[in-house]
Amino acid sequence: MNIGLTGGIATGKSTVSALLVAKGALLIDADAIAREVMLPGHPVLAAVIQHFGQAVMNSDGTLHRKKLGEIVFADPAQRQALNNITHPAIREEMRLRMEAYEREQPDKLVLADIPLLYESGLEGLYEEIMVVYVPRDVQLQRLMLRDGLTEEQAGLRLSAQMDIEQKRSKADIVIDNSGTQAETKRQIDLLWQRKGLS
Repeated sequence: MNIGLTGGIATGKSTVSALLVAKGALLIDADAIAREVMLPGHPVLAAVIQHFGQAVMNSDGTLHRKKLGEIVFADPAQRQALNNITHPAIREEMRLRMEAYEREQPDKLVLADIPLLYESGLEGLYEEIMVVYVPRDVQLQRLMLRDGLTEEQAGLRLSAQMDIEQKRSKADIVIDNSGTQAETKRQIDLLWQRKGLS
């Protein structure tokens, strides 16, 4: 069985995926793969530098993430250009890992953590979609606190994604992560029982 896990920026997807992994789920993390394709020597990083120029590169050959973020969150066309470069490679790697997990461990829940699952039109690839939810005002506060952003900067990042209420309405499973970690864990425990996972 596989589930696509999504939510919004700063809703707590990592917390929820960690709770599921602790119960025995196998995780495929789109963000981790996105970082792998941006390592020096990877053809995706080379393509990003070719498009955006040396300004997005550190002197040691690594990606200057903050600089790239400033460019793509301020300009939707540049954000789309970045997505066009990175998404095909990330999707392909995720597909390969999911197939390997399902072949080697067919009795396990395979969890694919994809922040932009709906925005990328990937919901058809998974049996069910789980959305980690917090209200937008909580999301904004957590993002400002977590990344040291102004309200305007945080708002731009939230606006770059589908609204969290829209994601919530499309989900097969909603985990409300606006309360305590114990409350979130209780929801995961109930889900695990309902799915008959051991």
